[in-house]
Amino acid sequence: MPVTVEPVTSNAPSALLPTYARADLAFARGEGAWLTALDGQRYLDFGSGVAVVSLGHAHPHLVAALTEQAARLWHVSNLYRIPEGERLAARLAAATFADLVFFTNSGAEALECAIKTARKHHASGGQPERYRLITFEGAFHGRTLATIAAGGQTKYLEGFGPPVDGFDQVPFGDLDAVRAAIGPATAGILVEPVQGEGGVRPLPTQTLRALRQICDEAGLLLVLDEVQTGVGRTGRLFAHEWAGITPDIMAIAKGIGGGFPMGACLATFEAARGMTAGTHGSTFGGNPLAMAVGNAVLDIVLADGFLERVRETALRLKQRLAELKDRHPAIIDEVRGEGLLLGLRPAIPNTAMQAALRTEKLLTVAAGDNVVRLLPPLIIGEAEIDAAIEAIDRACVRLAAAPQAGAAA
Repeated sequence: MPVTVEPVTSNAPSALLPTYARADLAFARGEGAWLTALDGQRYLDFGSGVAVVSLGHAHPHLVAALTEQAARLWHVSNLYRIPEGERLAARLAAATFADLVFFTNSGAEALECAIKTARKHHASGGQPERYRLITFEGAFHGRTLATIAAGGQTKYLEGFGPPVDGFDQVPFGDLDAVRAAIGPATAGILVEPVQGEGGVRPLPTQTLRALRQICDEAGLLLVLDEVQTGVGRTGRLFAHEWAGITPDIMAIAKGIGGGFPMGACLATFEAARGMTAGTHGSTFGGNPLAMAVGNAVLDIVLADGFLERVRETALRLKQRLAELKDRHPAIIDEVRGEGLLLGLRPAIPNTAMQAALRTEKLLTVAAGDNVVRLLPPLIIGEAEIDAAIEAIDRACVRLAAAPQAGAAA
C-alpha cells in the first residue's frame, strides 16, 4: 500500500546543498533486498546504499541490537570507556591481522586515520620525512581534502585549491611504476584490492602479493582500503584474504555498520606505534549505537556457513550474468568483479543502462570506466537472483530496440 507522507513537492526548491544528482525517487521502507517507494512500488535493491546495507534492509537482528541499545545509552564520548566498542575491536582483531582498532563514522574518516597512522609510524621511528604514499590511477578513497588527493581524480580535485601533498600516483597495477616511485620520503602503498568507484577493477592476486613483498623489502607499510570490499562483500571477510597476505593498516566502513554510519581503521601494534594518546580522535566515533550494530553485523557474517553461502550465491549470479552477456552482446560488453561486488560494462553509456534497469525496478550504482555496479545485500537468494536477471534481460531487450544517443564512454 502507498505510504502517506508529506514530502516536499518535486517542483519546490530544495534546501539541500545540490552536490548530488539525485533520482526523483524516495523510499518509505525496506525489507531484505527490497525497497518500497512512497507510491507503493517495489524495487529490488542491487545497490545496497553503495555496498552499505550488507545484510539487507531491516534485518531483525540488527534492528533488535539498535533498538535495545537506544533504550539504554546513545552517547558518552571517548572520554570514557565504551564496553561495546572494546568488544567489537577485540572481535575484529581476532578475525583479522590487526592488533588495534580505531572507530570512525565513515570510510573517508577511516582512510584519514590510516594515512595519519602510516605517517606517524615513520615519524615515531625518527624518520618524519617519510610521509608519502604511493596510490593508483582510478582509485577512490573518499571526499576529504586528503583522500581526494590520494585518489588523484581531477573531477574530485578541481576547484579545491592545491591538492594535499604526500601522494604519488602510478598506473593501476603497474609494479615497475611502483618500484620507480619509491624514494627516501615514501612511507607506504595505499591500494584497494578491488577498485569499486573506479570501475569494479580487481587487483590481480599476484600483484597484491608483489606489493606486500615490495613493502617488506623497502621497509614500507601496506595500507589497504577495504571500505567497499570488506565484511564479506567478495566472499571472504576481507578481500586481501584471497591473496593470502596481510596488510599493516586497513580502513573499513560500509558493510560493517549494515546501514548505520560507522567505519574503522585497523592496524598492527608495530604500524600503530606512533598513535599515542592525543594523536587522533573523534567525538562520535565508536559511540554505543554504532558499536551495538557493528557487533550484530559480525554475529551474522562470522556465523558458520555465512561466507560460504555468499561465495556460492556470487558464483551463481556471475554465471547468470555471463549468460545474459552471451544473449545480449550488443548491450553487455563485459561482466567483471569479485563476490557480490560485480560490474556490467555496457556497449552504451552506463547511465542509459542504469536508467533502464531502474525502469525495470532494479536499483544499481554507476561506476568509472562506464560500468554499472551490482552490489546486492549479502543475504540474497535464488528468488532475488532470478528477479534481477529477468529485469536486466528486459532492460537489454528494450535498449537493443531503441536508438542510442551516443556511444559508451
